Amino acid sequence: MFVEVIEAPSLRVAAERLFISQQALSSAIKDLERQLGVQLFSRSRRSLTPTAAGTALYEGSVPLLAGGAHLASEVRMVDAQNPDPYVIGYTQGLAPSEVFQVIEGAVQQDASMPITVRPVAAEFIRDELLAGSIDLALARTVEAPPDLAGAIATSHELRLAVNARHPLAAHETCAMKDVASCQIVISELEPDYTDMIVSYCRRAGFEPEIIVSNLRGTPPHTSVIAHPQAVAFVTNQPGWLYDDQIRVISFDNPPMTPVMAMWLPNTAPRMRNRILDAVGVSAAAESQ
Repeated sequence: MFVEVIEAPSLRVAAERLFISQQALSSAIKDLERQLGVQLFSRSRRSLTPTAAGTALYEGSVPLLAGGAHLASEVRMVDAQNPDPYVIGYTQGLAPSEVFQVIEGAVQQDASMPITVRPVAAEFIRDELLAGSIDLALARTVEAPPDLAGAIATSHELRLAVNARHPLAAHETCAMKDVASCQIVISELEPDYTDMIVSYCRRAGFEPEIIVSNLRGTPPHTSVIAHPQAVAFVTNQPGWLYDDQIRVISFDNPPMTPVMAMWLPNTAPRMRNRILDAVGVSAAAESQ
């Protein structure tokens, strides 16, 4: 009820969505305020504006309600003995093979559980988890959004992808300082990942020149085809790719990039716990 009042454009619309009278909804809000001992709304004749306490209640309610819906869905699936696929969303910075590395242990333990893995734009991860359209998210970031839970599932060595015509393509390995004179091409869809790349460069003593790729949905290494003068940070194995048009080079002292697993807080689905247990992560160590 409270969430509908916050999200609806007016009290009248909220009451219509809840199939109750506006007067009954207004009384229910006052009862909730009395129970909590706080004022949740600033009132005027035409609208209700949430107070700071009301905003805090709303922000905390959304993931809790989504978690309740998630639990109800799992209970129904257990009862039906015909579970829907467990859906894992991953962002563009991860390859499908790297996603499989995270879930491989759980799959080997029980291959009967249907799992669907699909790409999700980084900016929609939170919304899709709250909506229940994905059950677990994997992304290259060091922390989960404040209303989600998360833990580092694994980390990967970063390497450098360059066009075959780039001067660094002749190198067997390179140092981070070798990138100082190069443009670095990134995807604007994963700002946290970009921030990590920038921090690696700054620790090496230089301010990177970042350019943004217009490619969407293709692996990060392909960006050096469209931007042959630039380099891209990738997790591919060293060697030649794409008919020898791209070379992946290892760093002498490679930085590591994490893979964050994210989910709804206060939930404990068995499949998620199997996945985390298999990679040696405890959900009890989650960051919220």
